[in-house]
Amino acid sequence: MAMGTSATATATEGEVRKIDKENQKITLKHGDIKNLDMPGMTMVFKVKDAALLDKVQVGSKVKFKAEKSDGAIVVTSMEVAQ
Repeated sequence: MAMGTSATATATEGEVRKIDKENQKITLKHGDIKNLDMPGMTMVFKVKDAALLDKVQVGSKVKFKAEKSDGAIVVTSMEVAQ
């Protein structure tokens, strides 16, 4: 691995647009996700743990980490931005 690069995701800022607890999905309007080389946009993510959805509500500003898993982009951690 090249020096200075890290496999760990850095937190990305976003805003919750929709929460789908039944299907463990969340819609986020987000900034650039550097570790996935993805520009800012609004998209649906799966969440690794449904409990993450209990911490936020629509309109919440959040910081989250996402990574690719089995062909899907999964939110692995999320917290309300202070």
